[in-house]
Amino acid sequence: MYKEIFTPGRTELAGNHTDHQHGRILASGVDLGLYARCEANDSRVMRIRSEGFAPFEVTLGQRDIRPTEFGSSKSLVRGVAAAFEDLGLKVGGFDAELRSTLPAGSGLSSSAAFSVMIGRILNTLYNNGEVDPVVIARVAQTAENRYFGKPCGLMDQLACSLGHAVYVDFKTNEIEPIVADFGSMGLRLCLTDTGGSHAGLDSSYARIPADMIYVANLFDQGVLGDVDPAAFWARGYSASDRPIRRAMHFFGENERVPRMRDALKRGDGETYMRLMNESGRSSEELLNNIVTSATGDTKLQEGLALSAKLLEGRGAWRVHGGGFAGCVQALMPADYFDTYKAGMEAVFGSGSCRELRLA
Repeated sequence: MYKEIFTPGRTELAGNHTDHQHGRILASGVDLGLYARCEANDSRVMRIRSEGFAPFEVTLGQRDIRPTEFGSSKSLVRGVAAAFEDLGLKVGGFDAELRSTLPAGSGLSSSAAFSVMIGRILNTLYNNGEVDPVVIARVAQTAENRYFGKPCGLMDQLACSLGHAVYVDFKTNEIEPIVADFGSMGLRLCLTDTGGSHAGLDSSYARIPADMIYVANLFDQGVLGDVDPAAFWARGYSASDRPIRRAMHFFGENERVPRMRDALKRGDGETYMRLMNESGRSSEELLNNIVTSATGDTKLQEGLALSAKLLEGRGAWRVHGGGFAGCVQALMPADYFDTYKAGMEAVFGSGSCRELRLA
């Protein structure tokens, strides 16, 4: 019997590049995502058919990490199945047909949604739906880190797996569901795809956690989340050094995330937008994840500059996700959305700006 499963994409609301340092994040599943129609089969083969892509299959038991598969959907299927086996969970063959409503380049974390979907399929078909969503998120992260070749934190997978707005402190393992309703505040949230490619950015992304870990090591710690912020600020470091700037971003952003959470809980849109703009400026000026010499792509920078022009004094804007290419996240009064959308699409093309509804 076929089962129908939905896995949402995710949007990062706050906590830009804090998760991999055991920091705090605010994220949410969204109303766009992956749909699967799946059925167990009598073989040891997992067969995947996705709209717009060539079908492929992975045989259970063939769990070696294959560098030639890095960045592929096949690697995620192999990795999730291997992680399930390592946890003593049941696995088996299946046939699945997948359909996505996640726009290409949307920054809504399609790889995390896909790896979580494979976990949900194995959970539904072979484990009676009893595997905790947090466990599925960690399985998906393991698959992305080891098999897909992406040194990501847990934020994306956790938001996709839990499927709603959530505050997470990775140092204390606190996970708090949040009611995030921008509509009731008279606001609309959107993403604009500026059209930049993520190709060739692996080294730029990897340099961010490496820089942060370098600073953590100065305090005999492995990650910045284990460094006392007061001890860091007491050193009086110069912001002229990139690793120090990125550590400054981490400590500022990590302190800002719970304040943004509390503003959401109060329905305080004005405070939330002020803090969102602080987050965006910190990413631009301290984290420096807008333009990289690896590609020289300036589309994201142009999108942020145009958003500033359109929203100054009336809304908020920030880089969304990893950075260096991709999307601008913006929040504004509902009655101004059409004006903002028209202004962004005049530069980045029809359909590039879309409203985002949280799951």
